[in-house]
Amino acid sequence: MQIDAKDYEKFKRVGISNILELSIIAPIKYFDFRLKKFIPFGSEGIFEIEIKDVIKTQKYLKIETFCKNFQKEMELIFFKYSLYHQKIFYSSASLFVYGRLEYNFSKFQLIQPKKIPSARVGKIYPSYKTSIRADIFRKLIEKYVKKESLINEGILEKYAEKIEKIHFPDSPFLERFQKRKGFEDEYLKALKFVEIYNHLKELKSKRKFLPALMNCKKDIEPFLKSLPFKLTKDQLKAICDIKKDIAKNIAARRVIIGDVGSGKSIVMFATAFLAYPNRAILMAPTTILANQLYEEAKKHLPSYIKISLITSTSNENNLENFHFIIGTHALLYKNLPKACVIMVDEQHRFGTNQRNRLQKLIEQNGKSPHYFQFSATPIPRTQALIDSSLVDFSFIKETPFKKDITTKVVSKEDFKELLVHIKNEIDNKRQILVVYPLIESSENYRYKSLEEAASFWKKHFHNVFITHGKDREKEDVLIEFKENGDILLATTVVEVGISLPRLSTVIIVGAENLGLATLHQLRGRVGRTGLKGFCFLYTENKNNKRLNEFAKVSSGFEIAELDLKYRQSGDILKGKEQSGKSFKWIDLVQDKDTIEEAKKIVG
Repeated sequence: MQIDAKDYEKFKRVGISNILELSIIAPIKYFDFRLKKFIPFGSEGIFEIEIKDVIKTQKYLKIETFCKNFQKEMELIFFKYSLYHQKIFYSSASLFVYGRLEYNFSKFQLIQPKKIPSARVGKIYPSYKTSIRADIFRKLIEKYVKKESLINEGILEKYAEKIEKIHFPDSPFLERFQKRKGFEDEYLKALKFVEIYNHLKELKSKRKFLPALMNCKKDIEPFLKSLPFKLTKDQLKAICDIKKDIAKNIAARRVIIGDVGSGKSIVMFATAFLAYPNRAILMAPTTILANQLYEEAKKHLPSYIKISLITSTSNENNLENFHFIIGTHALLYKNLPKACVIMVDEQHRFGTNQRNRLQKLIEQNGKSPHYFQFSATPIPRTQALIDSSLVDFSFIKETPFKKDITTKVVSKEDFKELLVHIKNEIDNKRQILVVYPLIESSENYRYKSLEEAASFWKKHFHNVFITHGKDREKEDVLIEFKENGDILLATTVVEVGISLPRLSTVIIVGAENLGLATLHQLRGRVGRTGLKGFCFLYTENKNNKRLNEFAKVSSGFEIAELDLKYRQSGDILKGKEQSGKSFKWIDLVQDKDTIEEAKKIVG
């Protein structure tokens, strides 16, 4: 059902754009304004009256009437009245009034009743910051929220019937609503279904299917056989997904999500191999990471694939001679040659301006290279279900070797024991990372900042290095620490970045103030080469339920579910964390089945 042009402006003023969004704005209260043949004295009800006479005195206004639903004479008494009442209540007028029934002086009476438009069910809808009147909003509901119009929008009949009844209820519905003080589960499920169905439909409509600049059909086996190790099933599955993608004439849009240490870089190199002799570009969030990827690519890719590294300090300008270009965001400011494949690692770490430049790079004259986004931030299954309307997904859940990391929640009383552990690890040539959420002291923060704590560590230990997000030399500090450091004091800047093979322990100060996804990324810095790892969550409250649950879980995908349970997940597609998505009815933790049902229908 199309929205009339004259009504579309009203929809916009309510803040909605379609009938489905209108249909899930449910009443928050109902009034039963229907006629009844029996109403006990002292109870409120609706009365259809015909006025016989109007008697005005100095103390009150008395209206003598005949009540049609009781077939009795009735008096309306107004102790407070105005010209409004005198205009409405006049001889021979027939109308509906709402009031409390009383019996005084052998007569049926209503004291100070209210005129109502008709004998019907009254509804109060949520108030919106719009200029639309309640009566106009109700007319929109009456016009557009019908079972047939909802079915035409793709809603299943069983849900369309429930939505219609929410807006146009019968007596049993009203009785149950009043008893429960809210909607029954079956009606809530209908609201949830329509909400998520509409969201999935909108996402799907935003997905772009552009012709590919070129396609690539190549055998991956020579590359796999050249590797000195076997890939996991998940790595092979991701590579297989990408191989199918880039063989098509439609440009791929795929997100490859791999848990910390799952071996995403090999999947990137396999993609570059599949693209050859066409060009592939890989963009990384930091110079350190770009360098690491460059060194690994040279090690694992055949020599005939020419590889270039581009950072802010690079002088290489003639990029036409290279098959695989690896770099930082500096790539966005280069005159890049045409590429068959573009890969971006941890895209959410790039700024808005950089992402806009990237978008222009991806879409070229109505055509596009195949685009693959890699992320080490696992998302919950429900979030993946929703976002898969916009992009395709591959998941790398297995790791090449099982990490052995012990996670403990610790507090002030455990500090001496913690220091003993640190000294033992350093004696065994292992490295320690201490993470502070703040660089400088703050009155609103009860833990020491990075700057405040630095003097303690420097006093009691040697080879202490310090860096943070504002440190322009942070990449040089990390490289120097890798070779010569014992303890690194840092902010969450180290969440994703340099590989530190000797790093065995991470201590996270004020751990309860960080998201679980961030805690998992930080924990993933240790034990990356099979080394026994330790993660200490330092907090003033050792009974923190969220931290204790986190300590028991090692899989990033389970962490994502846990994170969703506590604070709604981040949105990797939009590249930002958002605490609590704007769904009114659907619950991403509890309503997996409803999301899956809607997903199947939307396709």
